[in-house]
Amino acid sequence: MTHRPVTLFTGQWADLSLEALAERAQAWEFDGLELACWGDHFDVQRALSDAAYCRQRRAVLEKNHLQVYAISNHLVGQAVCDLIDARHKGILPDHVWGDGDPEGVRARAADEMKATARAAARLDVSVVNGFTGSSIWHLLYSFPPVDPETLERGFADFRDRWLPILDVFAEVGVRFALEVHPTEIAFDVVTAQRALDAVGGHGAFGFNYDPSHLGYQGVDYVDFLARFADRIYHAHMKDVWWSDRPRGSGVFGGHLPFGNGERYWDFRSPGRGCIDFEEVIRALNRIGYEGPLSIEWEDSGMEREHGAREACEFVRQLDYPSSDTAFDAAFERGGGDS
Repeated sequence: MTHRPVTLFTGQWADLSLEALAERAQAWEFDGLELACWGDHFDVQRALSDAAYCRQRRAVLEKNHLQVYAISNHLVGQAVCDLIDARHKGILPDHVWGDGDPEGVRARAADEMKATARAAARLDVSVVNGFTGSSIWHLLYSFPPVDPETLERGFADFRDRWLPILDVFAEVGVRFALEVHPTEIAFDVVTAQRALDAVGGHGAFGFNYDPSHLGYQGVDYVDFLARFADRIYHAHMKDVWWSDRPRGSGVFGGHLPFGNGERYWDFRSPGRGCIDFEEVIRALNRIGYEGPLSIEWEDSGMEREHGAREACEFVRQLDYPSSDTAFDAAFERGGGDS
C-alpha cells in the first residue's frame, strides 16, 4: 500500500468541470488532484478577488474525499521567457495575452505567476508547478554556430524575469517547481544546474520531477533525483516509450503528432513505457521525498478513463516506504538462534 498520496494532474482533463472530474477521481481511487490553472479547475484571479472561492474549490474536493497538494500554471509560465508568437494566444488567458505585444505578454505573464503564488497561498498549498519558457530554446542545435555569450544572455534573461517572481513566492511561503522539459530554460541535468545557478540557488526555485521528459533524450533520470535531492518539490509519475531500433524520426520527432507510428518516442500510460519506476521509487526513498506521486496521464493509444484508473492502481502498488534498518540488522544485534 502506498505511503505517498497518489494524485491526478488535471491539465489533460480541462474539458471536464472540477465537479465532474472529482467524482471520477474518487471512483478511480485517487487521493487528490493537482489542479491546473486553466479550464474551470482553478482560477487564479478569482482566488484573489473572491474570499469564498478557495473554500469552494476545497469543498468540491472534500466532498469526493480528495486533497490538493499543488497547483500548476504551466501555460502562463511558458510565456514569461518565450519568444512570443501567435501560438501563445491559444494557451494564455485573454488578460495575459492582451494586445499580443511580445514584451507586454511576457510582463503580464510574470505578473500572473506572482498572482499564482498568492493564490496558492490562499488555497493553502505550498507548491506551484510550471514552465519558465526560454529565449534560447530555438538555438538548441548550434548551426549557424551559437556563441557562448548568446547563451549566457538567455540564462541572464531567465534570471532577470524570474527572480522577482521567485521573491513573491518566498514572501508567501510557496515554492515554484519547474518541470524540466524541452522548450524550457532547463531540459536536462546540465541545464537544470545552470538554471539553479542563474537564480543564485533561490530557495523558492526547484523542480517538478518528471522522468518522461528526460528518458527519451538519453538523460539519466534516476541520477537527476540524487543530484537535486533538496530541490525536488513535487513528482510526476509519467511514462514514455522509445524505440530500441531506428525509426522514421528521431529524438526531435520529425514534426509528427503524438500517436504517429513513425515516432521514435511517445508518451505511454505508467507501466507501459520504458521508464524504470522501480528505480525511481527507490531514488525518491533515498532522498526522503514524501510528497505526492502525481499522475500526468498521456497516452494517444489508450482510452483515458481506463488509463487513469489503471495508472492509479499501478502507482499505488509500486510505491512503498523505505526501511530505517538494514535487512540483516538482527545479526548485528546477535538475534536469533544459531
